[in-house]
Amino acid sequence: MSKRLSLSSLVLLLALVFAGAAQAVKPDEVLPDPALEARARALSEGLRCMVCQNQSIDESDADLARDLRILVRQRLVAGDSDQQVMDYIVSRYGEFVLLQPRFSLRNALLWGTPALLLLAGGIFIVLSARSRRPASDSSTLSAEEQVALDKMLRD
Repeated sequence: MSKRLSLSSLVLLLALVFAGAAQAVKPDEVLPDPALEARARALSEGLRCMVCQNQSIDESDADLARDLRILVRQRLVAGDSDQQVMDYIVSRYGEFVLLQPRFSLRNALLWGTPALLLLAGGIFIVLSARSRRPASDSSTLSAEEQVALDKMLRD
């Protein structure tokens, strides 16, 4: 019994280890041309499912992801290049649909602003610490005060 259980556990473990990412592409979506299908899969892996948000449309079972997969395939069949397909999808859904956003000034500001604020805060702290002048030392006495103090202490 334990040998059978351990064999079952081993088979299950191997199935989990060698299981790839679940592909949500339905057979009716697959293009007959293998080259176009490969391009469609490559593009689908770079597009975010707007419902799931952490999955590509190639992995998602959501209806919107299916619609996007079909749209990508329609654009490829129409003769669009990969860049034209991506530009079309981005123009309709915005840059958020890309799993790897394009580099732009807007994105650089978005990611760079916290670092710039930390740098500015650090510079402000350093400069304000350097510009502080020590307060006048009230414990030092003038010559006249010292003489008066010595006279009081003698009496």
